[in-house]
Amino acid sequence: MVVQYKTVSKIRFPVYTIESGNWDKSDGILFLDGQVLDDKNMPGDTLGIRRVQTPYKNLYRLSKQIDDLRGILKSSSKHFIDSNGIPFIYEKTQFCKLKYYRIKDVVRRETCSLLYLHGVKNPFVIPRPPPSEMMYAGLLHFHGLPWILYEYAIESKKETRKKV
Repeated sequence: MVVQYKTVSKIRFPVYTIESGNWDKSDGILFLDGQVLDDKNMPGDTLGIRRVQTPYKNLYRLSKQIDDLRGILKSSSKHFIDSNGIPFIYEKTQFCKLKYYRIKDVVRRETCSLLYLHGVKNPFVIPRPPPSEMMYAGLLHFHGLPWILYEYAIESKKETRKKV
């Protein structure tokens, strides 16, 4: 399956990077280069639950977990498997502007923080505040509007573009 930014809602996070697109399915078992990625014969609605229960010992090692679209966009990999056990290729198809804004304020809440930026009307909900030395935030813009918080920076960087 090929996924793009438009169809990212079809996948279930977290996702995991895999080294290649050389996967094969046989009798409910998903293999990657001869190692077991997922065993759909086991009960459970997530990849992790099924992997813990499988009797197979030659499990493919899932080393990098990605929790959101930003993680996929920043990843150098293009092959992934989602929590439903569906392998996919993420295809970058469109360029977006990456602009940097000065951080105005960070409001801490119980389970998240709100990031306010100069020149951006609405705050961004972030899981934790940025390190105190980070003074700027880089935002990807989709059709001219702020879309995804891409990164933090100590100093403002030149406006650029990224393929998403």
